[in-house]
Amino acid sequence: MARDSFGSRFGALVAMAGSAVGLGNLWRFPYLVGENGGAAFIIVYIAFSFLICLPIFVSEFVIGRRSQKNAFAAFRDLSGGSAWKWVGLFTVIVPLVVLSYYSVIGGWSIEYLLKSVTFSFTGGESQATMFSGFVSSTWMPLIMHTVFMLVTTLIVVIGIKDGIEKFSKVMMPLLFVMVIAIAVYSLTLPGAGRGLEYLFNPDFSKIDGHACAAALGQAFFSLSLGFGTILTYGSYVDKKENIFFQSSATAVSDLMFALIAGMAIMPAVFAFGLDPQSGPGLVFETLPFVFSQMPAGGVIAIVFFVALLVAALTSSISMLEVAVAYLVEEKRFTRVSACGVLFVLCWAVGALCSLSFGPLAGFSIAGRSIFDFFDNLSSNVLMTLGSLLTVLFVGWRLKKTDIYDEFTNGGTLSTNVKIFGVLWFLIRYVCPVAITTVFISGLL
Repeated sequence: MARDSFGSRFGALVAMAGSAVGLGNLWRFPYLVGENGGAAFIIVYIAFSFLICLPIFVSEFVIGRRSQKNAFAAFRDLSGGSAWKWVGLFTVIVPLVVLSYYSVIGGWSIEYLLKSVTFSFTGGESQATMFSGFVSSTWMPLIMHTVFMLVTTLIVVIGIKDGIEKFSKVMMPLLFVMVIAIAVYSLTLPGAGRGLEYLFNPDFSKIDGHACAAALGQAFFSLSLGFGTILTYGSYVDKKENIFFQSSATAVSDLMFALIAGMAIMPAVFAFGLDPQSGPGLVFETLPFVFSQMPAGGVIAIVFFVALLVAALTSSISMLEVAVAYLVEEKRFTRVSACGVLFVLCWAVGALCSLSFGPLAGFSIAGRSIFDFFDNLSSNVLMTLGSLLTVLFVGWRLKKTDIYDEFTNGGTLSTNVKIFGVLWFLIRYVCPVAITTVFISGLL
């Protein structure tokens, strides 16, 4: 049976961009900017994205396309069957950990889309009370988590070309249009200028080891690094495509989307005198209040939460595909049975994360709720470790000539030939040191 693959250059690009552009941009980026000093954090984030994360992205892409295999088989075959294969298995497991709690947030986006459709934000109820009441309840968050996992699974069941690629081709352009429209509207609000100043007037006194670790963790989370998604998608990309172009276009798209999301959210937050440092509740507590105060806010709320749901789905399907590819190719599962098994697994762990806001609120792991434990473990440990192991594998285990051959398409891409030396230096020396330094400083 022929291995499924992307059917076009545009399809591969929007699928990879979809993997990168997700809740990390719309849910996570704005509140991290708020918590870590605004523009200075953004500058550090941009520097990390291109000097550290782009080389990691290229490394994952190279491993995937060179091998044309799932994550486990890629590390196993390219390393000659050495112990590096267990890094491949690690990158199969990590996206399932991330997806388990990510789908809970995806479920929240469905709930809030339904609330926006029924214009629930125009009532007098405090939005913070509405949110805490919802997430601390037992059944509705579980139902929404289930619905989100079902939609994710159904898209992946259909396959790469007919499922993931077709979904991404339609939804990614739509997602950009919706968020740009919200940003344009947000910038017209009285007092919106203070939000722009907050985003683009840097205060480097706020930058410390914690802020740098948060910026690098966000860049990993946002670009889907360290957990096999880019590697797996890369294995479906045609050998004629330009790895550096595809990687750079994805990184630029991801950054643009994050900045546009910031311009959609922060000016509105400042226009209504709200706290930009309201943390993870920014999207689900602060913004519904903003929408309730805006002219035509009900319509804007619908557009925003549709965008949030689409962003969540384009990333969740990439996470699920990593393990599906492994089960189908290594364990001879059918695609349907692989998706079914993984649905049950992710749903069960996600259910515990969901219940940690309510019935299981008193249960903690290492002093954190179940949800916070998985979020922190994923963003600050697993993705960082996965990225470090990836660049060490490419920089120190694979042959330089093989990397050169894959990156330059056999020496036929003149621009890639010229920049290969810089890229190789970043992968081999800069990235491992930078990742390790920021990781340790964040822990300390």
